[in-house]
Amino acid sequence: MTTVTATVPTVRQRVGQITGEIIAPLQQGYLKDQAHAVAALARLRRGAGKKYEQVPDLWGLADTGPLHEKPQNGGRPPSEDELTRAEDAIHVALTLWALHQQSRGTAMHLRDRREKPTGLGAAVRGLMPKDEIAEPVRKRLVRAGTAPDLPSLAQRLRDLVLLLRGEDIALDYALLAEQLYHWQQPGGQDAVRRAWGRSFHAYRAPDDEQDPEDSGSNASPLSADTTDKDAS
Repeated sequence: MTTVTATVPTVRQRVGQITGEIIAPLQQGYLKDQAHAVAALARLRRGAGKKYEQVPDLWGLADTGPLHEKPQNGGRPPSEDELTRAEDAIHVALTLWALHQQSRGTAMHLRDRREKPTGLGAAVRGLMPKDEIAEPVRKRLVRAGTAPDLPSLAQRLRDLVLLLRGEDIALDYALLAEQLYHWQQPGGQDAVRRAWGRSFHAYRAPDDEQDPEDSGSNASPLSADTTDKDAS
């Protein structure tokens, strides 16, 4: 008889899971024009561009309590450094999603990996005409990838999110939260840049089905050149 051992989720995986669990009911309520959800998104948007510790108004709304719980399948609770990275990653992802979802009548967070686009690189590529590279848009993604710190990255991602919102292009915010957590770890920036570059290059127009984030492509990371109801 084969014994199946349950896998203990990593802190990074828990960050994605918690982010998705916070967004799901708020998104559903917002799309149904429920007052509590509309108000919650307004609060989250006011936290955009601010550090986690600067917006105590979001305590309880952006509930990171599960991070402090010992995993049911064993393992250890996160260290202080891991908790800080996790809280910051969840905070940035939630506030960006709230900005993205503002005034949109469809879901701007899509976790189903069969839907397109999901990853940041693929979403940005979806802003461009088929078989063309819009250089100003590409450079915005490059600038995000070369951000020197998390506050700068959050601001540069904000600019991209506004473009995505204008075109009704959704994003997987649970995945983004995981990547924001990984980005803060030693060597994480290179890994996240590679993931964004890979999904950018692997993206195909909707009539060519392929999951960019799951692609096995060996594409190199992005090059380092630079260049209403809830209006509150």
